[in-house]
Amino acid sequence: MGARHLGADLVRMENGETLMNTTPLPGAAGIGVFIFFFVATIVIGTTVRLWRPLLQRGRTRPTTGGNDEWGLGGRAFGPWITWFLVGGDFYTAYTVIAVPALVYSTGAYGFFALPYTIIVYPFIFAVMPRLWTIARNGGHSTAADVVRARFNSRTLELAIALSGLVAVLPYIALQLIGIRTVIEALGFSGTLPLVFAFVSLAAYTWLGGLHAPALTAFIKDVMIYIAVLAAVTIVPMYLGGYGHMFSVAAQHLPATTNGQPLSSSQVIPYASLALSSAFAAFLYPHTLTGILAAKSADTIRQNAVFLPIYTIVLGLIAMLGLMAHAAGIVTSSSSQVVPQLFLAIFPSWFAGFCFAAIAIGALVPASVMAIGAANLIMHNILTGHKNSVAGARMAGFGIKVGALLCVLFLNAKFAIDLQLLGGVIILQTFPALVLGLLPLRMPAPALIAGWVIGSVVGLWLCWLDGLKPLHTIGTGTMTVAVSTGLLALVINIVVTLGCSMAMRALRVPASPMALPAEPQGK
Repeated sequence: MGARHLGADLVRMENGETLMNTTPLPGAAGIGVFIFFFVATIVIGTTVRLWRPLLQRGRTRPTTGGNDEWGLGGRAFGPWITWFLVGGDFYTAYTVIAVPALVYSTGAYGFFALPYTIIVYPFIFAVMPRLWTIARNGGHSTAADVVRARFNSRTLELAIALSGLVAVLPYIALQLIGIRTVIEALGFSGTLPLVFAFVSLAAYTWLGGLHAPALTAFIKDVMIYIAVLAAVTIVPMYLGGYGHMFSVAAQHLPATTNGQPLSSSQVIPYASLALSSAFAAFLYPHTLTGILAAKSADTIRQNAVFLPIYTIVLGLIAMLGLMAHAAGIVTSSSSQVVPQLFLAIFPSWFAGFCFAAIAIGALVPASVMAIGAANLIMHNILTGHKNSVAGARMAGFGIKVGALLCVLFLNAKFAIDLQLLGGVIILQTFPALVLGLLPLRMPAPALIAGWVIGSVVGLWLCWLDGLKPLHTIGTGTMTVAVSTGLLALVINIVVTLGCSMAMRALRVPASPMALPAEPQGK
């Protein structure tokens, strides 16, 4: 492995030798294209409050005003905007940077992101319309609002809100890393790329609110589609076809048993990470914000049917990690795999376009994440100021500062770990939010006990494992690595159900619970 220097990449030849390739930086053309598309997206998003009324002239729709307008877009987004918004904050820089980086390092193991996105769509179809109905009928803006209305517990509300805040910080940090990565690939070093990423995200979110990412997400998606389709068409042709690409990549990936894509030690981690990621995906503040901003339950169902289109693109993006091996890319930073591949294959101007697509692919979802976290602060922690737009903006800015600290102080060698660590935390809200939609008798004290023990165990295991989201269990020769989040969730549910049964047996009085509302089509 060798260090990457600005202006040149270390490239591994097929005979195993390493030499210095004089692959140029994008130059003026690439930088110019990047600046044009990135700045244009920020301008469109930050001025949305000025030109959006022109598009809606002659239309009438109810508006809630205040923080509900800034943080949920007035709850009026139809199928198309919701599709781009939900897809925009679900498929992020994590998709374009971290997934190919993991595939580059581990091979087929990195494709665990595909089955988890397939598992999650039936979950959306079955669960989210009911959650939307409860939120709309009760005027709720966050998951913690829904939980408090269901279980009548301020303590449980705070637990759900804090989980969302802590879990989303590393996720926003991942987006900042994505923007920083492509700016470094443009030839800028030091602290400038991170400062630029932070300032652009802060301005975009502060001025535009949820309307900014909702109405610019289509720009991000179209640009990523163009970049990915060009990559999966042109790069294999440049490298001698898919067959040759897979053959060369296989020579540099970890060996597996009997030619299987996964080694025996990767099967359980692969499956458990896919399952835990699917359960966690729509518990995050940003994904729930996209759901609650929809104008109807039918809008959510329609999106659950068509969102799998994104999974096809995700599979193509993951293959960029294999293409990088075939292209001979060697780097000490796995997050630079995709940028170096684009620089090596594409002309300067198109590499700049691809970098802009990645940066916008980080900007849009990071904005929704910050807004979702700000909603938690204003509605569930500082409850007396929930209609303050200025307060929500300040809260969102504080969240981005916290994400910046994550970038500075957490090990981001494998950026995908940041997202998975957030999943360990947010999964502990599953019993209260999702199981709470069922007519089960789960008292708030039992849910709080499960949340505390599940969170403590999950974070403790992550710390023991070096902030990695997998934990090895078993004795002697029978050991297996399992998703730490899934393991902590199982403990959470067992404790919750055990405490619920104990409270009923001891006839401990509990606060009354509201029955969940039935889902409605409109």
